[in-house]
Amino acid sequence: MSVISTQIRNFKEPTREQLNYVFFSMPPPPPPKLGEEELEKMEINAVLSLGVAEGNAEDAYAGKLHLLPPYLAFTSLDRKSVRFTLPLSTIRRVERLNARAGVYALSLATWHGMKIIVQLTSLRPTADLFCSLLRNALKDQLQRGQMKNVKGFVKTCYSELLIASTSSSPENEREDGSLLDDKDGVPSEVAYHGGLGLRFKFPGDPRKLREASKIKLWTTYLRNHGRNLTLLRYPQCTRLVQVGLPNRLRGEMWETLSGSMYLRYANPGMYENLLEEIKGKTSQSFEDIEKDLHRSLPEYAGYQAEEGISALRRVLQAYSLKNPDVGYCQAMNILAAAILIFMSEEQAFWLLEVLCDRLLPGYYSPTMHGTLLDQRVFESVVAKTLPILHDHFMSVDVQLSVASLPWFLSLYINSMPMVFAFRIVDCFFCMGPKVLFQVGLAILKINGEKLLQIQDDGGFLNLMRDYFTTLGDSAHPNSTDPRAKAITNFQELLLVAFREFALITDETILAERRRFRNEIVNSLESFAKRSAVRNLHTMGRFTKNQSGLIYDALYKAICEAPPPPELATVAPPPTLLTTTDAPLDRMETRVGMRTFQVFLSEVATWARDEKIVLNGFQQRIDREIPEHELIHRLFFFWDTSCSGSLTLQDIVSGLDGVMFNDLMENIEWYFNLHDKNKDGYLTRDEVLTLSESFLFIFRHEVGDAYLGAVSRFMTNAFEYGDALLPQEENPETGEMQPKQLESNQPYLNLATFRMVVLADEILESFFEADLSGSFRLEPVPDLELPTTSGNFLGDLWQNIATADNKRIFHKFSDELGKTIGKHQIAYRPAIGRYKSLEEPKARESLLSPSQMHPQRMESPAQSVGDSAASASSVGNTSTSTLVGSSAPSQATGGSSSLTVDASAAGHAGDGSPTSAALSSAASALPAPHERAVNAARTLLERTPFAIDDVGDDDESDLDLLHGEDDDQVMDEVDAFLEENDQGLTDADKELAKDLIHAEPVK
Repeated sequence: MSVISTQIRNFKEPTREQLNYVFFSMPPPPPPKLGEEELEKMEINAVLSLGVAEGNAEDAYAGKLHLLPPYLAFTSLDRKSVRFTLPLSTIRRVERLNARAGVYALSLATWHGMKIIVQLTSLRPTADLFCSLLRNALKDQLQRGQMKNVKGFVKTCYSELLIASTSSSPENEREDGSLLDDKDGVPSEVAYHGGLGLRFKFPGDPRKLREASKIKLWTTYLRNHGRNLTLLRYPQCTRLVQVGLPNRLRGEMWETLSGSMYLRYANPGMYENLLEEIKGKTSQSFEDIEKDLHRSLPEYAGYQAEEGISALRRVLQAYSLKNPDVGYCQAMNILAAAILIFMSEEQAFWLLEVLCDRLLPGYYSPTMHGTLLDQRVFESVVAKTLPILHDHFMSVDVQLSVASLPWFLSLYINSMPMVFAFRIVDCFFCMGPKVLFQVGLAILKINGEKLLQIQDDGGFLNLMRDYFTTLGDSAHPNSTDPRAKAITNFQELLLVAFREFALITDETILAERRRFRNEIVNSLESFAKRSAVRNLHTMGRFTKNQSGLIYDALYKAICEAPPPPELATVAPPPTLLTTTDAPLDRMETRVGMRTFQVFLSEVATWARDEKIVLNGFQQRIDREIPEHELIHRLFFFWDTSCSGSLTLQDIVSGLDGVMFNDLMENIEWYFNLHDKNKDGYLTRDEVLTLSESFLFIFRHEVGDAYLGAVSRFMTNAFEYGDALLPQEENPETGEMQPKQLESNQPYLNLATFRMVVLADEILESFFEADLSGSFRLEPVPDLELPTTSGNFLGDLWQNIATADNKRIFHKFSDELGKTIGKHQIAYRPAIGRYKSLEEPKARESLLSPSQMHPQRMESPAQSVGDSAASASSVGNTSTSTLVGSSAPSQATGGSSSLTVDASAAGHAGDGSPTSAALSSAASALPAPHERAVNAARTLLERTPFAIDDVGDDDESDLDLLHGEDDDQVMDEVDAFLEENDQGLTDADKELAKDLIHAEPVK
């Protein structure tokens, strides 16, 4: 039993619009409802400036303003200095400013009273169009009632409480923005969301972490640059994040920077609804979650209590229910446990959604393909940036992924003290996945000299473990400079990561992922194939290679005709006899009828229609999948569990029951296939159905030899069957005649059927060799993977060379062939024993003279058989003959046919032989998936660090007015200062300053 997934093969490169949504950390737009028109999107060149208090003016930045309903977003030209993502429902007023001639500027007033000045630098018609679209999008949000939800939502954020004393939040306005009268009252306060740290305290000592100073700096920043839904990310925001977020604000900032806050805002109540659905449900994911609950950060006090364990259980179960394709994966419990220290359950649920689906796609899937891909990318960037170290690892056969895979999979949480790992997570949510690579490279570089001395994986792991325990120590303990001595190893790590490895950008990571994706896909598919074959209960008489060919054909069928979601991964059907010590059955992939038809067309010659098309310009083979009861009958014949679906084991066992049979076994197999109630007899209707199955198998054979054989079989079967029936006297004539039976009564047994078949030379040869030979296990051509060129020409060719365009081209060439009279079609025979026209032989009765009756010449059974045979003969002639369009030689049509050699099947069509499935050399390589699973297990054992011990929360240390000196924090902020290109000339900067004080147009 096994799970066969094609998810990684179906990966498509994100479009430019999708990349924009990822960059701005916003969820993709929901599809418009029936009858609604989708709002238009637009981007425009603009200059952003922020109207703040005197003396605190911010620089202006040139960039692009994006209207992506229901969001408005901006990014500077360098795509890193400034950006924001504003839900349109948080914009309270839009005014055009009275500026200099030729300047088109807008003033945006947000919910928190912040004034944003946007100068549109495109042509006037373009600016007018943008304003019109913005107006329509704002009206749409007002009509949907989204602006009424802002007030209640922002009160769940801690930043509102933090700024409450001096907040400019418009408490004197109604939800729609109009002013409140005193008699209207104010809604009751809603408690802000927080994590387990509010009760069980946060890891680390707040004095050493300088919590008070960080809170003061963030309070100032949030007051001037917006907060939660309206946060503007200026350069100082990134620097403050790199220094470390204050514990009480960390949860809110994580969901703001990652964009999960927008999901929580757009889907109120969904988490509570999922919790209601969970009640009373069980699944394999739920059982796996229970096993890992008490292994999730067990050193933290919150997870030594039932409150923390219950919260973790609910979050993981809700996510597995919402995303059944992902379900639950190892290391997901570590992430959720860390998140819940700072966030509420609902916040953690939506952040987990963003992590698994957008920030780290494929990391926490059953195949872990995203993790394996990034490990390959990490090895590549190590080879480019640290070549000496990479060569040493290669020479001593040290697997870099042994240590780096847990780093990436747990975001360093399980490898280093939590107080430091959370600062890396801060940067990860702010700057993206490239942080994982930059920090990993910095770790290797700082420890480079020691790493060159290791000789095996064990030494590598021990060195890394020792280094992580010293992250809180001074990087320069012998220095006489107090400032240098105060720099810790962790601060040095961040400086090396963000300065020396700044060349590792998002574009670098995407390019490397495109480069190695196909390699990882092929490796995972090879591993999945070996696992599926290894997990078979029995292979019957097949060898391991033959079972692999069956898997290849089934995998191709699943790619072409995916099974419905309810069959993709299901538990095996229950058995009547179970034991308490029996191992839990694995999830398995089951295929439905449509997928089975595609699979059977790959392995059975009679289950496909292969048309050889000649049109004067090309010769090709078009394959079509026919519909017939025989295919459906075979599907349910192999479905021994009566579940309406088949597994790989069912298919292997079914093929084993027919491909190795001798003459008598094939006759019995064919008889049982049509014996619906399995009573050892065929009814009259089943005899007719069996004959129709013969006609379906022989439909494309050359000549009428097979048709004659079927006609003789039908006549002999009914004749001999009637002869064996009890005789009764005809009351009118007084003669003896067979007793009349209902059509569903037992009529023909196996012995009689065998005798009738063996009486015909053609049918005997069919059952002796042709039936088993029609099932052929051949190497499946390698399936094409989605192209990942990423350049203009590659994308252009990918859009041109589509299956639909190929069909259009073939249709066009066929029409040209018909015009010039050279269009011909011939069907390839399934058996191919007879390659020339042969007349059917005369039938000889199987009855002895004593068994014959005069009236049998008028038997209804014989007339039914003759009429069926003649009708089938007409149909067969029309399909097996050469079809010509406007060809004079084909005018007389019915008697001439095209002789086709079945042995030429492998090279017809595109002119190239089929390629081998998977080479034995590839299967001998170590499977990265096995290494990934083994490394993931190491996450369950986390080294406790003393620095994570909870310290005393001394109120005097957190006093915002009389706290410690902030110079140390600012020194650390200054360490990350860098030049930010505003993209503006001096004149542009002066204009931006003037616009801050401009009045609205009257």
